[in-house]
Amino acid sequence: MNIVDAKVIVTCPGRNFVTLKLTTEDGISGVGDATLNGRELAVASYLRDHVCPLLVGRAADQIEDTWQYLYRGGYWRRGPVTMTAIGAVDVALWDIKAKVAGLPLFQLLGGRSRVGVTVYGHANGGSIPELLEEVARYLDAGYRAVRVQCGIPGIDSTYGVSGDKLFYEPAHGARPAETTWSSERYLHFIPKVFDAVRVKHGFDFHMLHDVHHRLTPIEAARLGKSVEEYALFWLEDPIAEELQEGFRIIRRHTTTPLAVGEVFNSIWDCHLLIAEQLIDYIRTNATHAGGVTHVRRIFQLADLHHVRTGSHGATDLSPVSLAASLHIDLSVPNFGIQESMRHSGL
Repeated sequence: MNIVDAKVIVTCPGRNFVTLKLTTEDGISGVGDATLNGRELAVASYLRDHVCPLLVGRAADQIEDTWQYLYRGGYWRRGPVTMTAIGAVDVALWDIKAKVAGLPLFQLLGGRSRVGVTVYGHANGGSIPELLEEVARYLDAGYRAVRVQCGIPGIDSTYGVSGDKLFYEPAHGARPAETTWSSERYLHFIPKVFDAVRVKHGFDFHMLHDVHHRLTPIEAARLGKSVEEYALFWLEDPIAEELQEGFRIIRRHTTTPLAVGEVFNSIWDCHLLIAEQLIDYIRTNATHAGGVTHVRRIFQLADLHHVRTGSHGATDLSPVSLAASLHIDLSVPNFGIQESMRHSGL
């Protein structure tokens, strides 16, 4: 069962979702998400110009061998563009294999480890009262986990706060936004946000928060320590993740759980954080970390070190990506939580 066609599709109103569609000689097709926000066309070119010609005529059932071929054969390894392209191929091949088997993908990955997947929604507000209303909307809708983001007084714009609450787009526009920031104002105000949420809505749901790489290690340690009483499910991306030794400083000062990894694209990006148990949740996903084949390796390593999964699932990834993540979530023993954001009808 060889691949006879490999098509790169770039389409979505308002942004570039990149989809790879592979078709076999038996007429069976599979799709994979290749969307790398802000650099989508680089991945589209990588696939179209360098990868697709290698796939035509190749056996569709040799998933592991194809993964190794694409990863090692190009000499230049890793990196977000390469790993997103490989991830799209890998997910599409798993899609084909599941269709041939007549089984949902999670059955091929070992079957269910749970009956459902807990997802978290994104509540945000320009002020604390507005945020509290948004949290209530999610809780009333049945969510058991909610990420909370709030505008910081004295700062013109704050990450995670959007005018459109229903279809919040985390990264939009043709050019990256430039904004001002004040760690001092943020560190002074954000504990008040968590306190207000717990006072209003209690402790019967998981509360998450994303710092978005904005603090130094000692600032993040101070924040984690100061908010322990509010029992965050996790504090996400407290520092820039390139200097991973910084997480040792945070760990020495706080028991607030840490989640990182949505910008990682290989097991070598996160093996130190996992092996030293410097984080509690790993945020990689199949689209950006080399597909089902490679992200399962990451999650298996994490399982050995008491680290749970928390895969990235924002709307800067296509619905194909979330579908793949859900199958992995159902099957892995160390599942933690899944990010889930609403895609618009378009």
